[in-house]
Amino acid sequence: MTDDERAIRDLVETWMAASKAGDTTTVLSLMSDDAVFMVPGHEPFGKEAFAAASAGQSEFRIEGGGEIRELQVLGDWAYLRSHLDITMIPPVGQRVRRTGWTLTILRKQPDGRWLLTRDANLLTVQPAAAGGAEPPLIPETYQSE
Repeated sequence: MTDDERAIRDLVETWMAASKAGDTTTVLSLMSDDAVFMVPGHEPFGKEAFAAASAGQSEFRIEGGGEIRELQVLGDWAYLRSHLDITMIPPVGQRVRRTGWTLTILRKQPDGRWLLTRDANLLTVQPAAAGGAEPPLIPETYQSE
């Protein structure tokens, strides 16, 4: 594994840990100011809208994880294809489980750090299992195939 691949995997692990901890400041520091996010059914949105949405979900707890299935570094650009399985748990009410694929583009900064610059998130809401039990979550691994 190259130093760049390790740095990108570390970014993904930091993002997930910060998301679970509700640390929006850290998550925002891992993306470029011109980051663009794409999710089904919505217009693409940027870092400011991401921050606002995160603030609106500050009382939610996040469980789950993901697995990087492909990671390619091409000079100062990189992309990764991942599968995520995330459950959002509100203080009151039903848990919401989302699973699916993401395609993320990162760019290496002049200081050597990698930042997320584009992200297509194709997660979909999954129905609760029979009897209302929550389906098992995939292990929190970040290993390529």
